[in-house]
Amino acid sequence: MAESYAQLLADTAYESPLDLAMVRHFVAELGETSGARLLDAGCGAGRMITFIDAIASFDIEGVDVSSRMVELAQRAHPARRFSIADLKDLPYENAHFDGVLAWYSIIHTPTVELASVLSELHRVLRPGGYALFGFHVGTGERIIRHAYGHDVTLQSQLYDDIAVQDALEDVGFTVAARLRRGPRATEAYPQAFLLARRPL
Repeated sequence: MAESYAQLLADTAYESPLDLAMVRHFVAELGETSGARLLDAGCGAGRMITFIDAIASFDIEGVDVSSRMVELAQRAHPARRFSIADLKDLPYENAHFDGVLAWYSIIHTPTVELASVLSELHRVLRPGGYALFGFHVGTGERIIRHAYGHDVTLQSQLYDDIAVQDALEDVGFTVAARLRRGPRATEAYPQAFLLARRPL
């Protein structure tokens, strides 16, 4: 369903102004014209890269577990580098990136694997670098039977924002900002955004 996803979520029109304010704050912390190295972790078809390219001059790489999503992202951003990999096992050296964007990526991570994913993102982030996480708020797992025009079975994990903050701190991050907002009419759950920093 990668093609349908890319067509229906072609840009950030679905995000609320508050959501994008967190992305802009994240970009500002990295330095908008710094040429910082940024990893879009769980990049999908690359829509967040398009948004960040419009407001900053970063060296952005993308990674996703779906080869078809990566193919579409590469087509949209031919000058960028992309990899196919699981977030628990990233193909990058230690401290390779100045920033990591995990925009609704951990919703595909079971709770038993969350610490492994956060540890790996911490590993590839340089000391002093920032990571931004966005996710649906709640507890437990939801099963989606129809998405983006297709009959599918998708598992999506709900996370309590305080629990995610605790998990980030457990692997060595410090949390610089936390935003939780209520659901809009088109959303079933509250949304949360956590800006974390790897200490120097």
